[in-house]
Amino acid sequence: MSWIKPADVGFATRQLLADWGHGARLLLRLVRLFGAAFKRFGLVRDQIFFLGNYSLAIISVSGLFVGFVLGLQGYYTLQRYGSSEAVGLLVALSLARELGPVITALLFAGRAGTSLTAEIGLMKAGEQLSAMEMMAVDPVQRILAPRFWGGVIAMPLLAAVFSAVGILGGYVVAVLLIGIDSGAFWSQMQGGVDVWSDVGNGVIKSFVFGIAVTFIALLQGYEAQPTPEGVSRATTRTVVVSSLSVLGLDFVLTVMMFSI
Repeated sequence: MSWIKPADVGFATRQLLADWGHGARLLLRLVRLFGAAFKRFGLVRDQIFFLGNYSLAIISVSGLFVGFVLGLQGYYTLQRYGSSEAVGLLVALSLARELGPVITALLFAGRAGTSLTAEIGLMKAGEQLSAMEMMAVDPVQRILAPRFWGGVIAMPLLAAVFSAVGILGGYVVAVLLIGIDSGAFWSQMQGGVDVWSDVGNGVIKSFVFGIAVTFIALLQGYEAQPTPEGVSRATTRTVVVSSLSVLGLDFVLTVMMFSI
């Protein structure tokens, strides 16, 4: 049985800290390039369309079925306590506070995040990024920054669509199929959902998730090995790291929001 050597542990720790430092510097650089990216707004607009519009179908369909399930499960749960009319409030709060931002971020990582990683990784493998540097063009400013801010903007919009479609799905099940009064469904929702503490917290979460998922996807593609196997591994890491980051950040943000 071979024991782990202290030198190996030290080397792995140093490498991990170096990777974190490199990632933090890249993130700060992308944030500082906010103004430069929006000077050429057409590039950001194209990325919003690419990341947002092409993810709209899976977001909408997923939101609809999540709303169906929430409406059905919420009705049978609240019926035990004689509060079945509050199913609209349950659906709205579940989607606005939690499920909307989280599920949208997970789907966004699987659809748009992998696309970004593969695109940047293939550009690196084809030496396109190196060619841009040879021509005195900064690939971070020209390639990464528009994609970063496009993903940050697209994510809250997709989360809003997910929540809205999910509420419609809950309405279809609770009102049209089960027979709950439509006025009670909407009035309970209107009276119980607060714009700032409920909807606002969901918007903040979706914004943070957009930063995390988009940055992880770009970082994995930018640091991928310039081989088909390297791009494949980077794409897989994007989904795994993004999903774990979203779930971890969701817990941290929820604790902070409820403690304030």
